[in-house]
Amino acid sequence: MISIRQKLLLGFGGLLLIVAAMGLLTIRQIDSLGGAIDVILKQNYRSVVACQEMSESLDHIDSGVLFTFTGHYDEGMKSIREHNQGFLKALQVELGNITLPGEHQKAMQIKTQFTEYTAVISLVTDPAVSLSERQKRYFSDLLPLVHRMKLLTGEVLEMNQSNMQRANNTAWLMAASAHNNVLFAIIASAVIALLFSYQSHRWILMPIKKLIASAEEIRKGNLDLVLDTTSNDEIGQLSGSFNEMAATLRKMRKSDREALVRTRKATQEVFKVLPSPIAVLGSEGEVEVATESAEHYFGLKPGVNVKDLGQEWLMLLWQKALRQGSLAESEEGNGYIQHFAESQEYFFQPMALPIPAGNESHGFAGTALIFKDVTKEHEQLELKRSVISTVSHQLRTPLTSLRMSIHLLLEERIGQLNEKQADLLLAARDESERLVHIIDDLLDINRIESGMAHLDIQAVSPSRLGMEGVESFLVQASDQGITIVNAIPPDLPDVMADSDSIRYVFANLLSNALRFTLPGGSVTIRAAKAQKSIKFSVEDTGEGISPEHMEHLFEQFYRVPGQQVKSGIGLGLSIVKEIVEAHGGKVSAESAYTKGAVFHFTLPVSKQTI
Repeated sequence: MISIRQKLLLGFGGLLLIVAAMGLLTIRQIDSLGGAIDVILKQNYRSVVACQEMSESLDHIDSGVLFTFTGHYDEGMKSIREHNQGFLKALQVELGNITLPGEHQKAMQIKTQFTEYTAVISLVTDPAVSLSERQKRYFSDLLPLVHRMKLLTGEVLEMNQSNMQRANNTAWLMAASAHNNVLFAIIASAVIALLFSYQSHRWILMPIKKLIASAEEIRKGNLDLVLDTTSNDEIGQLSGSFNEMAATLRKMRKSDREALVRTRKATQEVFKVLPSPIAVLGSEGEVEVATESAEHYFGLKPGVNVKDLGQEWLMLLWQKALRQGSLAESEEGNGYIQHFAESQEYFFQPMALPIPAGNESHGFAGTALIFKDVTKEHEQLELKRSVISTVSHQLRTPLTSLRMSIHLLLEERIGQLNEKQADLLLAARDESERLVHIIDDLLDINRIESGMAHLDIQAVSPSRLGMEGVESFLVQASDQGITIVNAIPPDLPDVMADSDSIRYVFANLLSNALRFTLPGGSVTIRAAKAQKSIKFSVEDTGEGISPEHMEHLFEQFYRVPGQQVKSGIGLGLSIVKEIVEAHGGKVSAESAYTKGAVFHFTLPVSKQTI
């Protein structure tokens, strides 16, 4: 059996032979045609030009003779001499370019008659002879010689032109022959190409189409087909390999199905014993597998679509995860979902994680819904708030009585104090005032965290907030030798804020900045537009904050080591964080150690100014 390679070599080899033969034949005929044209141009054309020049020289010589009859003897003799040389030069060219039979004889006749013609001219132009005698000789001897020589040059010209015409006809015949040969070769090549194309269709295209159709069937999942492998060429070998591949795929599919069933059953069993509510959604939002707690608390039964549960926050969370392509958390209720079941209150932190479809796909095969049970953490937080609130209120009453007693003693209403007693009472008064501030801070942060703090949010100018925040610290800064710079532009859009709460934010940030800035330094407040919010900054030139403390700055009761005891218990920045987040903003800080610190917070822009 002939292989495909041999079939292709046979078909293309025949075409190559025809093209090669056609090319060699055409090149040979073109070379012959070029030689014929070369003969025409180099030989006959030279003789034609020489004959034309001899005829023209005779005319000029004759004109010169006539000039000598009309009183222009010198001009006529000059013309005769010049064109006599031209005639001899052209005659010499003709004698050296004899190519045709009889051409040499006629050329010699022209030479002989021109010699006779030259002798007659000397008599006709002799000034010693009378004009009438010279004219008589001109018409009787000279003019007939001119006519005979022009007749001979014309005959030589005609002989060469005729030969040029014959060479031209020969060239046309050779060109026509080359044209016919090329046409024949083209037709033969086309016939062979058609035959080869027909055979190629049978040898190659039809088997390949069968392979393509089979591959399409396999793509659709039909692995039971078997191809014909009767031919022994490459197509037959490929068909055999294709059948082996299909058999291997059938075995792999069977094995994969068994593994998938095992994995699905194992997943279902594992999901049943998981305590946390977890569900896996398909690409369209349908529940594929879920834990019992997910089904019990949120109705996520296998086969149910998340769109049909009527829980808008859950559908928004699912869509958010698919849109951003990463873990998404709920924005409802500060990220927590309150749920009542069996007369009990539960709190969950829902998250959605998209599941990639595969390495070669940019889409997602589904989404995992995870509900973290934070009920205990929430109860502990509520208990902490309750304890803080109770203890703070319980401490406030005796602390108020203690402060009143200290003030009465310092006013010496019940007796005069010595210097030592006065110093002790002054220290007690300062500590009691510090304790009052601590209790107020605890109550403030407890109210903000529990959502009980009342915020009178209105549209306020950022420049006004900055001015009110700085105003109460100008005297203190001046006493410390520190410059406060208000660099907030007056043309910024209004923000939505509670002025009293933001005044506390500025007070805390400015007091910290003044505390850690040395005399001669400066504190600068700024503000700039950032998308749909205004970003405020409080920047100082103090000693800065070490990198290991930056991430803990806004935690409750965290104090940077090395501070004075009177600086507080670490609630100020956490209160700032709670106030700003209650406004819908964010806080952050940056610092280069020994080069100062910058604290930022954002407030949303008023919708009326967007």
